[in-house]
Amino acid sequence: MQKIIKKITYAFFALVIFAGFFLLGVFVGVAKQPEISKINNVSNKEIPTAIASSENIDFDPFWKAWNIINEKYPNVKPISGQDKVWGAISGLAGSLNDPYTVFFPPQENKLFKESINGEFGGVGMEVGMKDKILTVIAPLKDTPAFRAGIKSGDKIIKIDDKSTADMSVDKAVSLIRGETGTKVTLTVIRDEESEPLEISIIREIIKIPTLETEKRSDGIFVIKLYNFSINSPSLFRKALKEFALSKSTKMILDMRGNPGGFLEASIDIASWFLPIGKSVVIEDFGDKLPEKIHRSKGYDIFNKNFKLIVLVDGGSASASEILAGALKDHGVGLLVGEKTFGKGSVQELIDITPDTALKITIAKWLTPGGTSISEQGLKPDIEVKITKEDIDAKRDPQMDKAIEILK
Repeated sequence: MQKIIKKITYAFFALVIFAGFFLLGVFVGVAKQPEISKINNVSNKEIPTAIASSENIDFDPFWKAWNIINEKYPNVKPISGQDKVWGAISGLAGSLNDPYTVFFPPQENKLFKESINGEFGGVGMEVGMKDKILTVIAPLKDTPAFRAGIKSGDKIIKIDDKSTADMSVDKAVSLIRGETGTKVTLTVIRDEESEPLEISIIREIIKIPTLETEKRSDGIFVIKLYNFSINSPSLFRKALKEFALSKSTKMILDMRGNPGGFLEASIDIASWFLPIGKSVVIEDFGDKLPEKIHRSKGYDIFNKNFKLIVLVDGGSASASEILAGALKDHGVGLLVGEKTFGKGSVQELIDITPDTALKITIAKWLTPGGTSISEQGLKPDIEVKITKEDIDAKRDPQMDKAIEILK
């Protein structure tokens, strides 16, 4: 009888030991299995073959973080899995450290498309990123921002009560825009001021001025070009007719505070100054595609007696830098003023899903001489700064210098 009990006891312990090893094996197996295999209710989670074969990319940390968030974060339920996907894509875009590459989740995508297609209330200024700080490129003439005293180079640190730290340009723009008649308060840092400034601005429907001309008593003809809108080429053509009728041979092209606009407008205007086929700007796609050279259409109406000064400053950006760079590199005109903003990249808006989109930088602008606008901006041939004292006394030493050179 005792022998039977011993056999049963040995069998029982053997079974327990076996079960223990089995459960340990199951636990170890589960622990070692890829994190992705623990994910349920997620479609298209497999790594595409193209990505898997191009680099040795380990997605396991991503799925591990996903699982830990779902298991441990106490308020995870109000955040849908799809919202976490949108957040992950935003982080992916942010990893490029390019302020102009931005992912738009459904609501932001809707607002962005409304802003570029419809009518909206705004303050009338262009903003961009400078050293990772939201910065005013230029307030547009006769707009609420201009009248409120916003200046090129102002660093915006708060929009109402929201900090702009780590905020994308497009997000900032969506906060600054709003219903007409409502107020937005911007907290800005200005180089010549010791303390941040709070500037309140009432939103309006923005009507952007394009161009003004002036025939001075000393014979110098001034064209002030405020932006490169779709109407800029035709308005510039009319301005050149005025110039021809004035019998002047001296021109000042003032593009200070011009935040840019349409590429084609800058090429068309450059074509009045350059022979046919001369490069206006180079579109550099890196190692993705061959570079594309945008060339003059060859209107080229000016003779050797023509003298041109181009005024630029920190508010000159994008298309105005393209035009200024072409005129400088081809020796058509001298640049006078201050270094330009340095906004020289090309973005494409690509739908990711029917209601989300990715705005991604696809190329950079180079001047005909190969200067990268986005990396360096343009340095003037003759640097002239405007001080706070100049502004208070309503002096314009940059314009004065241009006139002095042309006389």
